[in-house]
Amino acid sequence: MKAIRRFTVRAVLPDSLSALERLAGNLRWSWHEPTRQLFSHISPELWDETGHDPVSLLGEVSPARLEELAGDEGFVDWTNRLLTDLGDYLEQPRWYQTLGDEAPASIAYFSPEFGIAAALPQYSGGLGILAGDHLKSASDLGLPLVGVGLFYRSGYFAQAISADGWQIESYPVLDPDGLPLSVLRNPDGSAVQVTLALPDDRQLHARVWQARVGRIRLLLLDADIPENEESLRSVTDRLYGGGGEHRLLQELLLGVGGARAVKLYTELHGLPDTEVFHTNEGHAGFLGLERISDLIGDGLSFDEALQVVRAGTVFTTHTPVPAGIDRFERPLVERYFSTELLPGVAVDDVLALGAENYPGGSPDAFNMAVMGLRLGQHANGVSRLHGEVSRQMFSGLWPGFDAADVPIDSVTNGVHAPTWTDPHLIALAQEKLGTADTSNADWASDAVTDGELWAVRGVMRQQLVDDARRRVREAWIAQNPGGIAPAWVDDLLDPTVLTIGFARRVPTYKRLTLMLHDPERLRSILTNEQRPVQIVVAGKSHPADEEGKRLIQKLVQFASEPEIRRRMVFLPDYDIAMARVLYPGTDVWLNNPLRPLEACGTSGMKAALNGALNLSILDGWWNEFYDGENGWAIPTADSAGDAAERDKLEADALYELIENQIAPRFYEREHDDVPARWMQSIRHTLSTLSPQLNSDRMVREYVERLYVPAAGYERRLSADHYGSARELAAWKSRVTAAWPRVTVAHVESGGVDSVPQVGDHLRLRAHIALGGLTPADVAVEVVYGRSTVGDQLKDVATRELEPTQTDFGDASTVEYMGTVELDRAGAFGYTVRVVPKNALLISPAEMGLIAVAG
Repeated sequence: MKAIRRFTVRAVLPDSLSALERLAGNLRWSWHEPTRQLFSHISPELWDETGHDPVSLLGEVSPARLEELAGDEGFVDWTNRLLTDLGDYLEQPRWYQTLGDEAPASIAYFSPEFGIAAALPQYSGGLGILAGDHLKSASDLGLPLVGVGLFYRSGYFAQAISADGWQIESYPVLDPDGLPLSVLRNPDGSAVQVTLALPDDRQLHARVWQARVGRIRLLLLDADIPENEESLRSVTDRLYGGGGEHRLLQELLLGVGGARAVKLYTELHGLPDTEVFHTNEGHAGFLGLERISDLIGDGLSFDEALQVVRAGTVFTTHTPVPAGIDRFERPLVERYFSTELLPGVAVDDVLALGAENYPGGSPDAFNMAVMGLRLGQHANGVSRLHGEVSRQMFSGLWPGFDAADVPIDSVTNGVHAPTWTDPHLIALAQEKLGTADTSNADWASDAVTDGELWAVRGVMRQQLVDDARRRVREAWIAQNPGGIAPAWVDDLLDPTVLTIGFARRVPTYKRLTLMLHDPERLRSILTNEQRPVQIVVAGKSHPADEEGKRLIQKLVQFASEPEIRRRMVFLPDYDIAMARVLYPGTDVWLNNPLRPLEACGTSGMKAALNGALNLSILDGWWNEFYDGENGWAIPTADSAGDAAERDKLEADALYELIENQIAPRFYEREHDDVPARWMQSIRHTLSTLSPQLNSDRMVREYVERLYVPAAGYERRLSADHYGSARELAAWKSRVTAAWPRVTVAHVESGGVDSVPQVGDHLRLRAHIALGGLTPADVAVEVVYGRSTVGDQLKDVATRELEPTQTDFGDASTVEYMGTVELDRAGAFGYTVRVVPKNALLISPAEMGLIAVAG
C-alpha cells in the first residue's frame, strides 16, 4: 500500500547531543572523515542504509539509542570536540585571508547544478560535481563566496535497468525538510522570496533554500510554492527537463532570480556587495542582464552598465561542441523580455547579446554561450586543450583575429581531494607519512612500503566488489519482487583481478561501447586464465537520448552473458555514493571519447587521487598531464577515413594496451606477491598528479588569474560613481564608429641584406590612416613568426610600433616605425595590424576590431 503524502519528521535530540544537529546541518561532513566516523558510530547499519546521510540517520535512529549515547560521556565529548573543530574551521583565517585588499570582498558563483553529497541530489554529472568541488575548495581556502543554483524537487532522475537492458527513469520527489537545507528568512521570520515578471501579467515567485557547505552558503531557488499558479510550480521540477520554454524559465530564474537572491542575502547579513560574478556555463547568463538593469536604475545607460558588468564577470564554458550549448528561438526570448522583467533594459539590446551574427550562425537563434562571452570580460575553458578548442569554436565573435588571439583563457578543472580520496588511503598517509593531506604527502618515501600501499589498494578493490554485488542483488530483487537473487551474484567480480572502471554520462561522443567493438577479443581479455580482467561500468543517459540508451542496452546485454557476467558489470543509478567506492576500487580508469570532444573529464582525476592509473585518449585533462608513467595513452586515429574506421583503430589500440602492457605489468609479481613495477607507477601518480589535480589548485588559479583581475577592473569602472565606465562606453562608441575608416595604408621594410641572417634587425615603417582617431586610441603592431604554407604565420610574436612624431594636428595618416630582431633561422613572415588600445581592455581582440595590411 502506498502513502498519498510523504514528509520528514525530524528527531528531537537530547540536550547533550544538540551538537549533532549542527554537525549534520553543515555539509562539511561530506568531506570531513572524522565527522563521518562519528555519525557512523551512532549506527553503522543505519549509516549505510541511509546512504551516509546524517539528517536521515538522525531521523531513523531509535530514541533508545539516542538516550544511550546521551549518557555516554565519551561520545558526548567526541561530539562536542568535533563541533569546536567545525567552529574553528569556520572562523579561523585561511589562505584567502593572506591576499590583502586586492582580492574581491565577495564572489557569487552560479551553476545550474551542484554535486556536493548524495544526500543532496541536485546534479546530473561532471558539471555539477565540478561546481560542488569548487564550493568545497573555496571553503577550505577561505573564499568569501556564495553559490547560487536551483532546487529541483525531483533532482535529475533515478535509473533502473530493465530485464532487456533498457534504461528506466523515475523521479522520486524530494522533501527539502529532510535535507540539510533551511529557508532563507527575513528578520521578521517570513521566507525570503524573489519575483520575476512574466508575459501576460503573470509572476514567477521562488523561495530561497540555503545549504551550509563549510564556510560557503549555497542558495537554491524553488518555484514549487503556493504563491505560484500550478503551471509555474513545475519550473524547478527536475534538472534539464522540459522543452524550450520550460528551460528558458529555469534559466531566467537561475540568472535573474539568482542575482536578486544574492543581493537580498548580502543585505540581510550585512555583507559587502558582490564584486565578482562567476557563471559556470551559459545557463545562468541572464544574471548579467539583471545587474545591467540595476545599474540603469542607478543612472547609467545600457552601454555604460554593460562595461561594469563585463568587468566583474567570469564566464566558464564547459562544452567543446556547439550542440552542447543552450539556444532559444529569438521570438521566445523577445516575448519574455518585452515585459517589466528587467526595468530599463530594451529587448533589442537583450537580443543583440545572444545573436549569432557571425559566419555559420543562425539569425533565428539566441545563444546563451555567446551572451555569456559578451557579458563576461574574463572567460575560460576547463583544460588547456579545451581552451584551444573554445578559441577556435567561438572565433567568429572576433572576426579578423587568429584563434590564438581570441580572449578565452583556460583553467584546468580539479577535484576535491578530501571528498574523493578513500579513507583507507588517508589513514595510511596519516599513520606512515604524518599527514592526512594525501595530495601533498611524500608518496616516494620508504616510510610506506610497497606491500602496505598494495594492501590498501586491495582493501579498496574489495570494497568495490562488495558494493557491486550488493547493488546488483538489490537491482535483481527490484526487478523480481519476492525472488531470491541468483547464486552467481555472490561470485560477481574478484577482488584479486585487474579491475578497469568506466563511469560517465552516456552521450555518444564518450563512446561507452567502444570496448565492445570486437566482442570476441574483449571476451578473451576478460576470461584470460593467466591474466584475467574485469570491467565495472556505470552511467546515465539523458532521458531524451534514445541512442545513449541503446548503448547502455548493448553493453548490459553483453555483460549479462553467463560467460561474461562474473567479469563485467553495469551498475545502475550512478551517483556520488557509488563513485566514492568505484574510483578507489579500480586499478585502471578508462576514458575513450572522440578527441577533442572531452572538455576535461574529471572522473579519471578522482581515480588518480587513489592511485589508479589512467587509460585514456589524449583529450581533456589527460592531454596535458599524461607523462608515460602515470598510465597509458590510447593513440588517436585522427586521420581515419570515417568514424567506423576510427573506432576500429582506436578499439584495437585499446585491446593491444590491455593485453600487452597493462595486464602483464599488473600480474608481474615479486616474491611477496606485490607487483613492483605497478607500484612504481602508483607512487608516481600519487606524488605528481595529486597536487595538480586537487581543486584547491584550480580555485587558487581562478582567484589569482580571474577573480582578482575582475575585481580590479570592476572597482576601476565603478569608482567616482562609474566615471570610468561612462568614459569607456563613450570611447568604445567613438572607436567603433570610426573603425571602418582605419586602414594600413602602406608598409615598407629595410635593414637586412639580400640574404638575411640570424641577428639582423628588420626595420619597419608603416603609414596608418586613423579615420579620425588619435594614436592614443590604437596600437599599431608588427605580427611576425614562422611562415608556412599559404603564408600563414605560426609561433607568432607581436611588437608595438611607435609613431614618429608627437604633433599630429589633423593628419589623415600617421607614420609608425620599429624594428624586429631575426632571432631564428628558417622561413620568416610578418604583417602589420591596428587594434584598439585602452588600459581597460584585457586583450587587443576584446572589441573584435582589427585592420590588417592587405
